Amino acid sequence: MDRRKLIIAGIATIGAPTLVRAQTVQSGSLPPAAPAGQSAEAPPAPVPPQPTYQTGSEDKTYSQDEIVRGVSDFMGVTAETAGGVVEKLFANNGRPTAYIAGEEGSGSFVVGGRYGRGLLYMKGRQPLEVYWQGPSIGWDFGGNASRVFTLVYDLQVPDAIFQRFPGVEGSAYLVGGLGVNYQKANGITLAPIRAGVGLRLGANVGYLAYTRKRNILPF
Repeated sequence: MDRRKLIIAGIATIGAPTLVRAQTVQSGSLPPAAPAGQSAEAPPAPVPPQPTYQTGSEDKTYSQDEIVRGVSDFMGVTAETAGGVVEKLFANNGRPTAYIAGEEGSGSFVVGGRYGRGLLYMKGRQPLEVYWQGPSIGWDFGGNASRVFTLVYDLQVPDAIFQRFPGVEGSAYLVGGLGVNYQKANGITLAPIRAGVGLRLGANVGYLAYTRKRNILPF
């Protein structure tokens, strides 16, 4: 009898851990076993989303303060004088993508011509030398030699400046002794700011052709 009790007690002792484990798995307190062929390692920690950076259009355009300083320094006028005309240009057109700083000479007696030379500036690019020339026809008399600071809008590629830009009739105006008029072609707008001897803001019509080399004839 004692021998039978000992055998039964031994079997109960061996089966107890198996029963406890089976009950534990059924209750969900242990993690499920890993599939065959895979290790039971912990899953990797989630990777936080990486920030994205966008380059705004301001990075390739010029601010109003930059243009005011440029006009003031290049033309030798006060910041207040430059600020008056630049403020109006920014209110009408926004921030330019480029500008041209140069000099020109022109003359007219009903029919005239204009010749100029300067450097085209764009952010992130080397300055590009440009020439311009063109005729003018209208109620416009006199001559001048002046410095020109031209704001350029919507120019994305420097070479796109080399084309003919017709003048916009009725766009000429005078602010603080500086004259401005608009020229447009193929979505690009030019706003030359001029100052000098014999400033001409007559009601002229015509065009300016911007080229890589100087042309003798303005046509």
